[in-house]
Amino acid sequence: MPGRFYDEWNVGDRITHQPSRTVTETDNLLFTAMTHNMQPLHLDAETAKQSEFGQILVNSTFTFSLAVGLSIADTTVGTLIANLGFDKVVTPKPTFIGDTLTCSSEVLEMRESKSRPEVGIVTFRHELTNQRGETALSCTRTVMLKKKPG
Repeated sequence: MPGRFYDEWNVGDRITHQPSRTVTETDNLLFTAMTHNMQPLHLDAETAKQSEFGQILVNSTFTFSLAVGLSIADTTVGTLIANLGFDKVVTPKPTFIGDTLTCSSEVLEMRESKSRPEVGIVTFRHELTNQRGETALSCTRTVMLKKKPG
């Protein structure tokens, strides 16, 4: 499924992406190990049991990466020139192993590129919600997109 070109977006456009994704223990363990994050709350079940959460917390940088990954098929696959930045990343609710996360995206801002007339700049707000309807993560992502050919 291709992403959209710059000219196919409007401020206020909103998409709920499919599929959703259930986070597994393996996801958390591999991502945490690959990124050398030695936080015991992500790796040590006994330590995590003693925390206020009572269980392992999923690495929030995995959650962030998952939000971007779930969104790209509908937003930027095949039309992206570059990600220009990620801002306002917040995690109001923790993610736990077994949570099913759904991503939605909304276009917040659009503008023509000043230096490249064949591209435009779009700022998306991505939001991950869990199966309980709670927001697990939200962020903004600013991208440079191709304009429609012709």
